Amino acid sequence: MADKRDTGEEGLSTAERGAIKQRAAELREQAKPAKGAAKKEREAQACADAIAALEGADRKIAERLHAVVTQEAPHLDPKTWYGFPSYARDGKVVVFYQPASKFGTRYGSIGFNEDAHLDDGAFWATAFAVLEVTDEVEQQLRTLVRAAAG
Repeated sequence: MADKRDTGEEGLSTAERGAIKQRAAELREQAKPAKGAAKKEREAQACADAIAALEGADRKIAERLHAVVTQEAPHLDPKTWYGFPSYARDGKVVVFYQPASKFGTRYGSIGFNEDAHLDDGAFWATAFAVLEVTDEVEQQLRTLVRAAAG
């Protein structure tokens, strides 16, 4: 059942429509002629730009996640996914940061997609709410990123 959104109508919210437009732009950008290192460099710059565009806690969290991924899983490629800073293996997003500001939520979240190697029996977490990255949170994040990256 569809719910009423910020437009006063049923359907996607303005933020959701914006995320879809960002994803379409990402796909158009990926379709441009470029291969190998040039494509990875362009995608890495898009990730850096997405992080730089964030403010406050969102930016701090995204920067710390970027540092953790760079150190713990340098084989993951930075890119954007629906406008989120994300990190991919073989073109498939493994880990991403969804900023609180994106959808006006109380907290941002660090998420792991199905290609992350986090399977643990029949039940495991795929996203974590984060208000700040303390030293303790960073250690947990490092463990998760190492596992997810494979």
